Amino acid sequence: MNPVAAALGAAFALAGSGAIAALPAPARWGPAVVGAATAGVGIAGAAAGGAAVSGTVWQAYLPDLLPLAGVRLAVDPLAGWFLLLVGGVAAVVGVYTIGYLGRDGHGPAARGALAVLPVFVAAMLLVPAAGSVSTFLLAWELMAVTSLLLVLGEHRHSPAVRTAGLWYAAMTQAGFVTVLLGLTRLAAAAGGESFAAIRAAGAGLSPVTAGGVFLLCLAGFASKAGAVPLHPWLPRAHAEAPSHVSALMSAAMVKLGVYGIVRVGFDLLGGGARWWWLLLGALGAVSALYGILQAAVATDLKRLLAFSTSENVGLILLGLAAAGVWAGAGQDGVAGVALAAALLHAANHAGFKTLLFCGAGSVLRSTGTRDLDALGGLSRRMPATTALFTVGALCAAALPPGNGFVSEWLLLQALLHQAPQAGTVLTVAAPVAVAVVALTAGVGVATYVKVLGTGFLARPRGDGAATAVESPRSMLVAMGLAAAACAGLAIVPVVAAPALERIAGELRAGPELFAGGGVDLRLAGIGSIVSPLWVAVGVIGLAVGFAAAGRALGRARRRAPAWDCGDGPLTARMEYTATSFAEPLQRVFDDVLAPEQDVDVTPAAESAYIVRAVAYRRRLPDRIEAHLYGPVIAAADAVGRAGRRLANGSVHRYLAYMLAALVAVLVAGVIR
Repeated sequence: MNPVAAALGAAFALAGSGAIAALPAPARWGPAVVGAATAGVGIAGAAAGGAAVSGTVWQAYLPDLLPLAGVRLAVDPLAGWFLLLVGGVAAVVGVYTIGYLGRDGHGPAARGALAVLPVFVAAMLLVPAAGSVSTFLLAWELMAVTSLLLVLGEHRHSPAVRTAGLWYAAMTQAGFVTVLLGLTRLAAAAGGESFAAIRAAGAGLSPVTAGGVFLLCLAGFASKAGAVPLHPWLPRAHAEAPSHVSALMSAAMVKLGVYGIVRVGFDLLGGGARWWWLLLGALGAVSALYGILQAAVATDLKRLLAFSTSENVGLILLGLAAAGVWAGAGQDGVAGVALAAALLHAANHAGFKTLLFCGAGSVLRSTGTRDLDALGGLSRRMPATTALFTVGALCAAALPPGNGFVSEWLLLQALLHQAPQAGTVLTVAAPVAVAVVALTAGVGVATYVKVLGTGFLARPRGDGAATAVESPRSMLVAMGLAAAACAGLAIVPVVAAPALERIAGELRAGPELFAGGGVDLRLAGIGSIVSPLWVAVGVIGLAVGFAAAGRALGRARRRAPAWDCGDGPLTARMEYTATSFAEPLQRVFDDVLAPEQDVDVTPAAESAYIVRAVAYRRRLPDRIEAHLYGPVIAAADAVGRAGRRLANGSVHRYLAYMLAALVAVLVAGVIR
C-alpha cells in the first residue's frame, strides 16, 4: 500500500475517533484523550508528508463522498512539504494540550471545544492533499469553520473573544469568497476542475483571465496568511484564542495561505507575468515592516507574537516574489534559491512560533496575564519555560545559531545575486528588498530583547509573576520537542535540501540548488556557502568561554550591594517596563505608528498649582485598520440601517419586491 495513503488514512481515522471519544469522556480524561488523538493525527500527517517529499506521490478519486464532483486527492512533493509542516506542529501541540487543558489548566475544557481540535488538524491536512477545486474549497471551509469554533472557545469569559470571532469570521469568509471566485473561474477556463486538467490548460489562458484569477486567489490566500493590509483578524484571533489553538493557527494554518499562493501562482498558472510577483513583493515588504513595528511596541505577549507572524509571512512572500521575478527573467538558479528560502522559512517559522506560543501559554497559565508590563522575574519562578522561550526568541530574531538565520541568509543570497542585465525595475527592487530584510531583522532583535528583558528577567511587577510556578511536564516536553526541531533545522538545514530541490524541480523553478554533502549548505548556482554547525559551535564556544572567564575573574572580587543613589533598595518600580523600553523605537517611527497619548494632571483641592496626581495613557491603534476598514464598516452599518426601512411589515410591499425581482431576472435573461 502507498505509504502516503496509509498515513493519511490513519490521520483521518484518528481525528474522527478522537472527536467521538472526547464527547462522552470524563472531564478529567478529556484533555488527555484529545491531546493524544491530536498528536497521533499530527504524527500520521507528518509521516505522509515525509514520504511525499521523499518522492512518493499518490492520487485517489472517491466519487461517492461528494455529490456531483466527488473527492479527488493528490499528494506531490509540494503538498508533502506542507503536510510535514502541519503534522509536526500538530504533534507538538497535541502533547502540549494534555497539560494545558488539564484539570488545573487554563483554557476551555468543554467537550465541544475538545472534540473540534483533532478535526481542525485533519482539515488542515486535507487542504494540501486536495487534488481538485471542489475538494480544496471543501477542505478550506472546513478548516475555517473549525478554527472559528476554537477561537470562540472562551467567549463566555471575555467580550474581546467575541469581537475577535466576529472579525475572524467576516474576514475568513470574505477571503473564501475571493478564492471561490478565482478557482471556479480558473476551472471554467480550463474545462475541468481537477488540478491536473487545470495545470495542462494553464499555459493557454489569456493574460486577462490568468491575472484576474491570480488577484482573486491572492486576496483570499494573503488574508488567511495574515499579510498586511488583510491582517486585522490575526492579532485579535491569535491573542484571544487558547494558546494551543494560537500555536496551531500561527505556526500551521497561516502557512496554508502561503501554500495556496504557491499552488496557484507557480503550479496551476505556471508562473505568470512579472507584475504579479512585484505586487506580491510589495505586499510582503509592507507586511514584514508593519508587522515587526507593531510587535516592537506591543505589550500584550500574544498580540506581539501575532504581529511577528505577519512579519515572517511578509518575508516568506518576499521569497516567493523573488522566485517568480527571477524565473520570469530567466535566472532559474537564483529563482530556485529564493523559492527554497521561502519554503525553508515557512518550516522554520512553524518551529519557533510553535515554541513561542506554547511558551506564552505557559506564562499565561501560570501568571494569569499576558501583559509584559505586569510580568518579570519569571526566570527564577519558571526556569525551564524561560530557557525554552529564549531558544524560540533567538530563532525568531534571526540570530545565529537560530534556524531563522539560515532561511533569511538564503533569502538575502537570492536577492543579492541577480544578473547584471536584470533591468531597471529589478535593479531597484532588489536593494529595497534587502533593506527590508535588514530592517526587520534589526527591529526583531530589539523586540525579543524587550520580551526577555521585561517579561522574564529583573523583578516581578505583578502578583501573578511573583507567585508563578513551573508548567506541567507534558507542556515542557512539547516545548522541548519544538526547540529540538528548531535546533535541527538551525544546525543541519542540509537535511531539507533534497526535499527543497525536488519541490523546485516540480515547479520548474530552478536546476540543482545545493552542491556537495556534509553539514555545509552550499549553493550550486551562486557559489555561496554557510556552515551553520560551525557557526553554532563558535557562538556557543565564545559564550562558554566568556562565562568561564567571568567566573574565574569573579573569585577575586568582593560582593557588595549595588549603588542605589541613596534612595533605598532597588524595586520593580525602578525597572524598564515593556512600554518604556519600546518608547525610543516608537518615537523613531511615530509617523507610521501614530500613537495616541493623553496626560491627565489632577491638581490638589487647596491649590491648582499643587499636583495631586498625573495619569499618562498611551494607545497604539492599528492605523491601517482604522483608516482602511473603519470607513468600510461604517458604510456597511449605514446600508444595514437603511435596509431596515424596506421591511415595514406590509405584505403588499413584499409582493412588490418579489414582482420587481422576477421582472429583473426575466429582463436579464432576455438581454443575455
